[in-house]
Amino acid sequence: MNLSVAPEYENLSLSLQNGVQRDSFSAALTKNIMAMLVWLALSIINGSMVSTFLKHRFFYEDPRYIMFICMVVNDAVQLTLVTGLYVVSYAFSKILASACCLLIMTAVLTTRATPLILAGMAIERYVSICFPLHYAHMCTIHRTLWLVGIILVLSAVPPFTDLFITLAKEPASFFQTSIFCDHSLLFRDRSIYYKNCAFDSVYFSFVFLALIYTYCKIMLAARAASTDLTSVKKARNTVLLHGVQLLLCMLAFVVPSMQAPLIQLFPKYSLEIRYVNFLLVYIIPRFLSPMIYGFRDEKFRKYWNKYLIHRVRRVKPDEHLPHKPK
Repeated sequence: MNLSVAPEYENLSLSLQNGVQRDSFSAALTKNIMAMLVWLALSIINGSMVSTFLKHRFFYEDPRYIMFICMVVNDAVQLTLVTGLYVVSYAFSKILASACCLLIMTAVLTTRATPLILAGMAIERYVSICFPLHYAHMCTIHRTLWLVGIILVLSAVPPFTDLFITLAKEPASFFQTSIFCDHSLLFRDRSIYYKNCAFDSVYFSFVFLALIYTYCKIMLAARAASTDLTSVKKARNTVLLHGVQLLLCMLAFVVPSMQAPLIQLFPKYSLEIRYVNFLLVYIIPRFLSPMIYGFRDEKFRKYWNKYLIHRVRRVKPDEHLPHKPK
């Protein structure tokens, strides 16, 4: 699923639409099984995290965990959509353009929202560590919800402008036709590519600057406030993991625009390039969220473990219980 495609590579989109290049049955089956297994595993993990959050009211009163659970829900929706689109692209060569439009727009929105949410979480951590005395009135629940709303609006602007341009340029009958469900085939006007490049540049710059500034400040504050080398090392490792996740999520702004030139250079490996793009942009960053915010956060890990143990005990058969006499 491309976010954009350069106009000079429109012939690649046409060949994709006509189905010239297809995986062998065994390769397609392997890729789809892997995609579904990853989706199932991450869906179980995300579902358990959401359930843990909902079962404990004190999580509702912490801006950090509100932002975290928003990211988990966003990633769960995004992962379901992109995995569904990936599988549909193999099961059906073409689907109705109107249905494809809804799927693509939601997938693009959730993909762009993840790095923005992480940037918001970085700012929250920066305020917590560098301005602890002002944290209570700077990071309130009300302001956190407003920030989530702003992130959703910013994430929705690119796909909705794609739709408006397409409605203005394409005939109404276009949405009743059947197409291969891909961003570049649905939103075909050349201006959409340049518009998305502009949006990507702005979003990439904002997230990158937020990453560099807040994490450098956090590291300086951690070193100045503590003489314990262990705590400094832990803070450094946490910052490093946050940085890696943000950088991986920012690939969503860069990799799709590089996909078309790479396919042009290596046309024989177009399917492999698209699959690697799928893994880098949509799958790998979702593995890091549970590790960073679930396993490493002591407070959340405590209640998450309790929830998982409780669920395991509930599904175990009562084989050790005495049988009632007949």
